Amino acid sequence: MDKINYEIILEKELKNISKFDKKPTLLLHACCGPCFTLPYEIIKGYFDITIIYNNSNIYPQEEYHRRLNEFKKYILDINADVKFVEFPYDNATYNKDLESHANDREGQERCRICFRKRLSQGFQYAKEHNFDYFGTVMTISRYKNSQDINQIGYELEKQYSPVKWLPADFKKNNGYEKSLKIVREHEMYFQEYCGCLYSYRIYQEKLKNRNKKEG
Repeated sequence: MDKINYEIILEKELKNISKFDKKPTLLLHACCGPCFTLPYEIIKGYFDITIIYNNSNIYPQEEYHRRLNEFKKYILDINADVKFVEFPYDNATYNKDLESHANDREGQERCRICFRKRLSQGFQYAKEHNFDYFGTVMTISRYKNSQDINQIGYELEKQYSPVKWLPADFKKNNGYEKSLKIVREHEMYFQEYCGCLYSYRIYQEKLKNRNKKEG
């Protein structure tokens, strides 16, 4: 199956939105400050943005708060014109739906379940609060499959009508590298693993092997 270029689709959507008399409202899921950087720069002129931070997948809790605090600091640093909604942290409950795929490699079905959980929560909140659009910054990450994320987004759009899915592939056109430049300029904390318990375990193994080589 040919891959869909969601960067082009986003460009067309933004061009259409620019003709509106009033900015539409966008509920934007964001997983961390670094992933928020470039996507915000691209879309900030088109929407009235509210950020939703529903990332109970992040493990351990100390890491969750470190990413959250760094994110909030960046928002203040750039004086971002956004509102912020934070869901309660509950990693134990969140992981119950992932346990049956504990042995999956990163990028397999466990990740798609994780995407769907957070995007479903976002769509539900967006519908309950009458947002025009819902989207996510996750496609900036080179570790996340943009085809999967957008496919899930369009599927959920049908379920949570009239909220529209905002398609994107922010890593296109060197987006990931551009985001790293912003991260360095603001001296932001940049995490070394995706966030979940399973990626954390892999990260710990990498640390052990790294320490053995250095020792």
